[in-house]
Amino acid sequence: MSVPSVAVIDIGSNSIKLLVARRSPDGQLEAVATNTVDARIGTGISGNLPRLMATAMDGAIRAIADLLEKAAPHQPASRVLVATSAVRDAANGDDFAKRVESDFGLALRVLSGAEEAAYIGQGIGTDPALARFADFDLYDLGGGSLECLRFRNRQPVRFCSLPLGCVRLTELFIREPGLPMNHDDDRAIRRHVAEVLVREGWPQLESHTATVVGTGGSLTTVRAIAAAAGSHSFSETDPVITVKHLEEALAKIGSLPIEERRRLPGLPPRRADVMPAALATLVALAKEVGFDAYRHSLHNLRWGIAAELLTQ
Repeated sequence: MSVPSVAVIDIGSNSIKLLVARRSPDGQLEAVATNTVDARIGTGISGNLPRLMATAMDGAIRAIADLLEKAAPHQPASRVLVATSAVRDAANGDDFAKRVESDFGLALRVLSGAEEAAYIGQGIGTDPALARFADFDLYDLGGGSLECLRFRNRQPVRFCSLPLGCVRLTELFIREPGLPMNHDDDRAIRRHVAEVLVREGWPQLESHTATVVGTGGSLTTVRAIAAAAGSHSFSETDPVITVKHLEEALAKIGSLPIEERRRLPGLPPRRADVMPAALATLVALAKEVGFDAYRHSLHNLRWGIAAELLTQ
């Protein structure tokens, strides 16, 4: 008798991701298949009345169809589609949700910021590499938003969802995304991140040595670049990414025009324009909250939803 699996498709601002997961014999959540399509639906999300562009929605529909096809051979017992910041903030987000249901016969669940943060927290709980940590901060940087969670005894005691995603900040502050990053743009992003954190009242860590977990595509990309540079696999890279390493990556990547960034091994070409803003945001966050490294995990939103589905 085969072990049942579930498929979760996460429609983010910058990419659309698939996780097919099941329970292992010892009860752990394990990935059967994963896939990512760089289909940016979040273009234009920084405006006062953001709308999803028709071309972006078309690309997202094609990506969903591709990922559902990749999930099909695993015969998942449940297929769940969720969307985050770009769709929930868009004036025409409901139109996109209706199109998804019409095309695929599946409801699109548009998560609130609180729901998104909660599922990310549940996802972190499935990562065996983090089992020994009881008290930690968790930061998930996406294209549209930054999710911030504080855990005590492995329970979230505080969370917030902030409009600090890398697509959003690139649109707001990077005047010439195709050119090397301007120092003024870098400073503007860092200043904005600090101001938003202060306005939200997000507290500093009690100690700079406290554990901080980081998730999201930007930190994954930092590890992928390190793997390519060292000619080894992603799993062989150190999951602890220091702020110093991020500053060095920003200095290197930010100094390149976009066509040279797109040729960097490990850096997805369609992420090349937003990577400088993402790195500046991660550095500014660390300096404002008071820590010097992120412990990277791949277990975030999709893992939390899969864990819930497999518990039902």
